Amino acid sequence: MDSIGSLGLQQGEGAPSCPQEGLPCPSNSSEMVQECLQQFKVTGAQLRQIQTSLLGSMEQALRGQVGPAPAVRMLPTYVGSTPHGTEKGDFVVLELGATGASLRVLWVTLTGIEGHKVEPRSQEFVIPQEVMLGPGQQAYSIDVVAVVNDTVGTMMGCEPGVGPCEVGLVVDTGTNACYMEEARHVAVLDEDRGRVCISIEWGSFSDEGALGPVQTIFDHTLDHESLNPGAQRFEKMIGGLYLGELVRLVLVHLAQRGVLFGGHTSPVLRSQGSILLEHVAEMEDPSAGAARVHAVLQDLGLNPKASDAEWVQCVCMAVCTRAAQLCAAALAAVLSRLQHSREQQALQIAVATGGRVFERHPRFLSVLRETVMLLAPNCDVSFIPSVDGGGRGVAMVTAVAARLAAHRRLLEETLAPFRLTREQLAEVQAQMREAMAKGLQGEASSLRMLPTYVRATPDGSERGDFLALDLGGTNFRVLLVRVTTGGVQISSQIYSIPECVAQGSGQQLFDHIVDCIVDFQQKQGLSGQSLPLGFTFSFPCRQMGLDQGILLNWTKGFNASDCEGQDVVCLLREAIRRRQAVELNVVAIVNDTVGTMMSCGYEDPHCEVGLIVGTGTNVCYMEELRNVASVDGDSGQMCINTEWGAFGDDGSLSMLSTRFDASVDQASINPGKQRFEKMISGMYLGEIVRHILLHLTSLGVLFRGQQTQRLQTRDIFKTKFLSEIESDSLALRQVRAILEDLGLPLTSDDALMVLEVCQAVSQRAAQLCGAGVAAVVEKIRENRGLEELTISVGVDGTLYKLHPHFSSLVAATVRELAPRCVVTFLQSEDGSGKGAALVTAVACRLAQRTRI
Repeated sequence: MDSIGSLGLQQGEGAPSCPQEGLPCPSNSSEMVQECLQQFKVTGAQLRQIQTSLLGSMEQALRGQVGPAPAVRMLPTYVGSTPHGTEKGDFVVLELGATGASLRVLWVTLTGIEGHKVEPRSQEFVIPQEVMLGPGQQAYSIDVVAVVNDTVGTMMGCEPGVGPCEVGLVVDTGTNACYMEEARHVAVLDEDRGRVCISIEWGSFSDEGALGPVQTIFDHTLDHESLNPGAQRFEKMIGGLYLGELVRLVLVHLAQRGVLFGGHTSPVLRSQGSILLEHVAEMEDPSAGAARVHAVLQDLGLNPKASDAEWVQCVCMAVCTRAAQLCAAALAAVLSRLQHSREQQALQIAVATGGRVFERHPRFLSVLRETVMLLAPNCDVSFIPSVDGGGRGVAMVTAVAARLAAHRRLLEETLAPFRLTREQLAEVQAQMREAMAKGLQGEASSLRMLPTYVRATPDGSERGDFLALDLGGTNFRVLLVRVTTGGVQISSQIYSIPECVAQGSGQQLFDHIVDCIVDFQQKQGLSGQSLPLGFTFSFPCRQMGLDQGILLNWTKGFNASDCEGQDVVCLLREAIRRRQAVELNVVAIVNDTVGTMMSCGYEDPHCEVGLIVGTGTNVCYMEELRNVASVDGDSGQMCINTEWGAFGDDGSLSMLSTRFDASVDQASINPGKQRFEKMISGMYLGEIVRHILLHLTSLGVLFRGQQTQRLQTRDIFKTKFLSEIESDSLALRQVRAILEDLGLPLTSDDALMVLEVCQAVSQRAAQLCGAGVAAVVEKIRENRGLEELTISVGVDGTLYKLHPHFSSLVAATVRELAPRCVVTFLQSEDGSGKGAALVTAVACRLAQRTRI
């Protein structure tokens, strides 16, 4: 026998037993009674069939694939959030039709997490018949915030526990459920984020294949005699309006066949609606005893024997047990839906229960709970009685709507400065153009506009073997780059630079570098060969020539003595001489931005701009030599390293700077410097977001206003989190997991708002970057007197490459601000290695041409 079926009726030795232990049935029962009660037994297979069928109908309705008479409706209620306990304020609730022809008016006061509970004050008014039957216009004009059905009110009236209550279940005169669905799964909403409460309207579920086998002759009689034959068939097997009527039909059937009441009925028993839910609950309740059953039956005009009372209890139990089991199958379908849509192996959920069946029939909940455990074994379900869903629950819907509206307003006010207009971006573009022109002329400017002495990009004719060095951190790379007709081939090896060397003497550092080069040459079979060498040196330098770079200052943990203010190429050459018998031809010192441009320039001859957007940001481009005041000559071009991270250090960006930018700047190691970089690059975006989240938390908008120590920790919010949170491929639950790993226990509302914060910060960064690129390409177009410029930009950097939307936002901004430039963005591969070698290759090509 099916384990779920054991909750129903079973056959004993010659006599049926009641569905609840401890309630013996009469031993002299007839086969007819036994067969009658057996009709209400539901097997586990039948319940699972109902669960599966209802789930299928739900998912079909969510997708909008329903016919003219859908099995379930799946109606969005536009309730987008559940209470989280901080709701405050006074709310008026009008409850129409709660108890017939009446209007209940409630004044509900909510006091937030810390406050004490205030019981609602209410008053009930009788609605005059002429108003009920009138034209429907005899009411005052009021500002309606929310219209709520009782199921939603039940869910929202649930006391917040360990987690939010996200399912509402009502079994009153009728039955229904609602739950919080992922908005992206609701076809009619056309919304891809957040959640929305869905009213299932499952009372109308009527799959003949699933319900047919569990319907009795009494269900068919009840349906035929109802006001809506053929409709709400599922509800008619569960709802409190119908349970008493089913019991009545069974009792009439058994009495007419001489099994009960000596074969006699009464006019009252034969009257439709004479047995109510209250009667069923009283007669089934074992604590009330046989006396109460006798009293109810006598009120129906019957003269029961002791065995009659016991059988009536069995009938009540059979009808109500089946109702609870069917309700459990439907609830299990909802739980399965939640488990699937949230992609959770084990679902922990609270279900708010409401309605007179739960209130007056305690065994209904116990059967429901036991059946749900069997049908949904991976769901940990807590059943919580709702507190006045029609009153407090409706007030809570209104309060949540008010909270969300207030929080939305505060969020918009906070993020407004990050939402840049086209005019603001055009102003940034114009200011950068002006700063570029001043820097090129040697005038005071926030842009250094440093000549790199790179005079051409690759033209494809470069050939030969080149060495490249890449020093920019604790790891040092040596590369062999072979440029052939078939393309570029690279071999490389990484060498570590011990801390004692990085912070020792300059001689010790450069001797270590040469030792690594010699080791690499030996392994590559290059010993004794003098190959041209390009040196990517990613520290601040002022170049005096292609192979001359004065180190301005160490960064990134380096502090080797006797190097700052010195030409690093000279320091390398001196180390080569000390080693003796080693011949290296250092041709070029290269900035990583220039390397990026050259790396992409080998693949695309239109690439004349290099852009880095990673931990930091910078750009270089090919400028007309006549515009470069610090270098002699008027013909040809030269690559200019703009060092644009410092743009705005003269105060020109102050109109765009927010309080959060100021906080990040003040806490940095270089306050007041690199202002443009601090609004764009990966080192700072996470910190900007963290400061915004702290501010919104202090306003009570996020995390219920509860500050966490982790969020107050500097640099705890990494810029990579922006890329992960904004990824279209990540569901909102994964976003929540990322944030919860930071110790931020949050609701789906919080997750959505954090997403918006990240979007605003990264969008501003991308747009500012785009405005800068637009200034550069427009300058190149005007330099050349072209109506339209076709140009490519080589790009490197983790922020640009890993963020899901950064690159497209940059491109869109450039299209808008530089409409006469057709700009293609190319992602660089190994600009600091391959690019350095190509700078060297181009220099060798130009030198050879000069000699000829």
